[in-house]
Amino acid sequence: MFKYKKIHTLPFKFEIPNYTREFLKKKSTTKSWIKYFKRYLYIFFKGQHSLEVFKISGEHLNILWINFSAPSLGDSLMDLSSRTLLFDKKVDLLTDKKNAHLYHSDLSFSSVFTDKKEVVNICYDLVIIDSYSTTSIKIKTDVAPLVPFVGLYGYFNGPEVNRVLFSFHQINSLLGYPYSESDINNKAKCSLSISTNDDELIKSLKLPTKFVAIVIGGEWEYRTYNNWDKVIEQLLLIDNNLKLILLGSENAKDSEKVILEKIPTLNLESYVAKFTFNQTAQIISQANLLLCCDGGLMHAANALDTKIIPLFARLQVELQLTISCKSFPLFDSIDVNNISVDDVILKYTEAANSDHNHLLF
Repeated sequence: MFKYKKIHTLPFKFEIPNYTREFLKKKSTTKSWIKYFKRYLYIFFKGQHSLEVFKISGEHLNILWINFSAPSLGDSLMDLSSRTLLFDKKVDLLTDKKNAHLYHSDLSFSSVFTDKKEVVNICYDLVIIDSYSTTSIKIKTDVAPLVPFVGLYGYFNGPEVNRVLFSFHQINSLLGYPYSESDINNKAKCSLSISTNDDELIKSLKLPTKFVAIVIGGEWEYRTYNNWDKVIEQLLLIDNNLKLILLGSENAKDSEKVILEKIPTLNLESYVAKFTFNQTAQIISQANLLLCCDGGLMHAANALDTKIIPLFARLQVELQLTISCKSFPLFDSIDVNNISVDDVILKYTEAANSDHNHLLF
């Protein structure tokens, strides 16, 4: 009856990059089993156990996707990336307010809701639940208590995985494997739609015809690069006519000040904390190249096919990117600030001179 292995075994037949072995070495088996058992019992006592199905069929035309487990914008983009495989379905999204704005002009989601009261009276054929956390199961029970459901992550919990590949392979599995392993690996990437209003707003900026964008700042110290000013100085030695645009959120303000005091305004424009995420993504879509650390705007760049030089720390590159990304990554096992300015410049030269769509890992 109890299948504890579901917490660390991939729920589809293909392999993807994951840290399951490392997770099992560090994690207490007893604690993991207790967490699984609690979730199993919660589903059972909520009357949902008999409603779990393991297939998205042709009869499932009207679907609600519940996504509250993604802790960041980037995670949300990755977890929901496989919605593009449901192109022949009407799919609504119920998600957290902090992530909903990403999808208001989405080409895959018919409607986006942030309040469960908004969907209570809508008839759905199927619910996709992000994970079997008590929060998600409670929401499902409240809005669609008698509707069958499938899990994206289901009971899987703990090991780090490539979230884009996990999402794509799991939906492919639930659809009955209409695509091969190589098909999925080649098409898997984030998606992001830009509204007409946002497009027009960014056009009004009259951005340079050619420019390099740099995302500065960051939420986590080990993923926040502190040497962008030095990188910019080296880039301008290579090409003193290079146009650069700074991007980022409020946490980039201190870095912005340092850079603006050192770099000639003739070469540099800053739009730090001036636009929404999607509007900033539209700027990125027009860049010839993006330099950044691991974060939400990196995933936006991948969605919009912008060539990127991403800096990673701790999580290996293969857990963050897919082969469809136009990426020239750099990695340090501890902190992105251990990546030298010279290495960034070498990678810039490689990317700038490359005609290849991607150079991953």
